[in-house]
Amino acid sequence: MRERERPMSSQPFGTRLRAAMNQRGPLCVGIDPHQHLLDQWGLPDTAESLASFTYGVVDALAEHVAVFKPQSAFFERFGSAGIAVLEEATIRLRDAGALVIIDAKRGDIGSTMAGYAAAYLAEKGPLACDALTVSPYLGFGSLQPAIDEARAAGAGLFVLALTSNPEGPQFQSARTTAGPTVAGAVLDGLRDLNADAEDLGSFGAVVGATIKSTGENLDIRGPLLAPGLGAQGGTAAGLTKVFGTAVHNVVPSSSREILAAGPTPAALQDAAARSNDTFRAALGY
Repeated sequence: MRERERPMSSQPFGTRLRAAMNQRGPLCVGIDPHQHLLDQWGLPDTAESLASFTYGVVDALAEHVAVFKPQSAFFERFGSAGIAVLEEATIRLRDAGALVIIDAKRGDIGSTMAGYAAAYLAEKGPLACDALTVSPYLGFGSLQPAIDEARAAGAGLFVLALTSNPEGPQFQSARTTAGPTVAGAVLDGLRDLNADAEDLGSFGAVVGATIKSTGENLDIRGPLLAPGLGAQGGTAAGLTKVFGTAVHNVVPSSSREILAAGPTPAALQDAAARSNDTFRAALGY
């Protein structure tokens, strides 16, 4: 695999994210190579097909969309060959001026978390991306190695806070010993990390677009990654109901609704453009 040709920008992730969304629109395209999507594209379920699918999406959209979110699991299932595709796709996307959030939901403690951070967030890490999704359920303090690496590299984090899966509230709505919910404590921690940001901080939350409403304060002065749009039932019109006054900080993520339009580049570009225009209007871009 070729080495990265450029390090991360000296600007913080939040600054780069706002600029990219202002320029290209807020849409984040999820790259989720499910077997059924490979089937829809007429491809067998192989590592070679994974590469054809992924690079087809990248080559069609990298210069048009601000943010991409590859789901690591669908690359990992092909072993080292799949990881090589994820690595190459990340390089191609960033070389085209897009930002890459790798959706890996890593979470651990101490040196193990530092190892994940070195892989995904360090400037010369093998999977160096612009931001990484992480899990706080070993305690918010367990994220410190990733926070430190992200700050040093100008990268960002998206921390699981209010996910839309039905099992989520069992943990996220539980009360901490200090009183707030677990989700509320996560949001408070992110708000503290972003306290010095002039506009958009680099430490964001993952908040499902289908949670309908919440009593939590989502104004964390950072980005709010909103999966679950399109095929999973979330709508652009519904984002204001979920996010309220923080809606301008939402990074709306759509996957199957756009990927299913392939494999032709024109069809992918048309689907992305229509979705992006809808989110521009809904989020005030």
